[in-house]
Amino acid sequence: MANTPTPTDDARRTILVVDDTADNLTLLSDLLKDTYRVKVANSGEKALRILSSGSPPDLVLLDIMMPGMDGYTVLRRLKELPGTADVPVIFLTALSEEDDERIGLELGAVDYITKPVSPSIMLARVRTHLQVKAARDFLKDKNEFLEDEVARRMRELAAVQDVTIMAMASLAETRDNETGNHIRRTQHYVKVLAQHLSGHPRFSAALTPEDIPLLFKSAPLHDIGKVGIADRILLKPGKLTPEEFEDMKRHPGLGRAAIIAAEKQLDTPVSFLRHAREIAYCHHEKWDGSGYPQGLSGDEIPVSARLMALADVFDALISRRVYKPPFNMEKSVEIIRQGRGSHFDPDVVDAFLANLQTFRNIADRYADSEETLKESRSRSEKDNPPPDAQG
Repeated sequence: MANTPTPTDDARRTILVVDDTADNLTLLSDLLKDTYRVKVANSGEKALRILSSGSPPDLVLLDIMMPGMDGYTVLRRLKELPGTADVPVIFLTALSEEDDERIGLELGAVDYITKPVSPSIMLARVRTHLQVKAARDFLKDKNEFLEDEVARRMRELAAVQDVTIMAMASLAETRDNETGNHIRRTQHYVKVLAQHLSGHPRFSAALTPEDIPLLFKSAPLHDIGKVGIADRILLKPGKLTPEEFEDMKRHPGLGRAAIIAAEKQLDTPVSFLRHAREIAYCHHEKWDGSGYPQGLSGDEIPVSARLMALADVFDALISRRVYKPPFNMEKSVEIIRQGRGSHFDPDVVDAFLANLQTFRNIADRYADSEETLKESRSRSEKDNPPPDAQG
C-alpha cells in the first residue's frame, strides 16, 4: 500500500506505442517522452512480446492497420493474458467508419483517436485514461489490503479461540485421570457425527460449516467442571455412594459456570464458547428426560450436547476406568444401540452405526498407552488408599 499511486499521479507512467510507421513512432514518442516513459513496437508481434515480458505498460497506443498482426488481433491477445487484461488500450487509426470504432470498443479498447493525431487531444485523453487506471489500481490494492487484513484478524481470532480452549482443557487434564486421550478421542467422535448429520434436515441449521470446527475445538471442555469435584470422589476406584454421585452430578453446572466466567472476560456479543457451554452443561442429559442436571428431553437438549453424550458414553465403555475394565467393541456398540431413543437421539445413534469403522479407527489411533493407564491407577491408589492404610 505504501507504493500505491494516488488516483491523480501519472508521473513517469509507461506507455507502449505500437505502429508500423517509423515516422508515427517518432512523432508520438517525442510528444510523450517529457512526461512518460515510452516503449515502442513496430509490429503486433513485437508488441505482444513486450506486453508478456512481466513488466506491462500502464497504457497502450495501438495502431489498427498493420501488416501481419493487426491491432484488433493484438487487443484480443492482450485481453487473454492475465497480466495485461486490465491495461487500457487507445486505438490510433486512419479508419473513421462507425463500425470500425464499434468493433474496437467491443473488443475492450477504452478510446479511439483518428489520424492525423491532434497532440493536445491525444495528451488529454492519455492523461484521462491514466488517471482512471490509477484510481482503479488504487481501489484494487486497497481492497486486497482490506481482504488481507480481514484474513489476518480471522487468524488471530482463531488463535485466541484455540489458546483459550486448550488452556481450559489443560486445566481439566490436571484434575481428571479420564482426560488425556479421552478428550482427543471424543472430539474426533463428535466431529464425525457432526459431519455425517450436517445434511440432515433436523441438524443442518446447528451443524453449519462454521459450527463444526467450533464443536471440535469445544469438545475437550465437556468435563471441565470436574475440577471442582473432590479427588476422593473423582478418583474413587469403586462405585460411588448415592451421596457421592449427587456430588459428582454438580460438575455440569460447575463447568457451565466456569465457561460463563470466561465469556464475560472475553466480552464478545456471540461467544465461540457457546458450544462448550452447552456441551459442559447438557452432555449428561438423556433423550427420554432421565438425565441430569435439568432433566431435558428430546430436542430440548442442544445438538452439541446430544453428540457429546454418545461420544462420551461410547469412549467410557471401551476404555479402562478406575472403577471398571474396558468392554469389548461388540458389547459397547450393542449398549449404544440399546440406548437409541432412550439415552440417545435416534438419529445420532444411526450416524454412529453408519460410521462405526471410523470410530474404531479413532479409538485405535488415540488409544491410551500402558504407561498412561499405570499412572491413572497410581493416582487413584494414592488418593484413595485402602482402609487399612488410612490410619
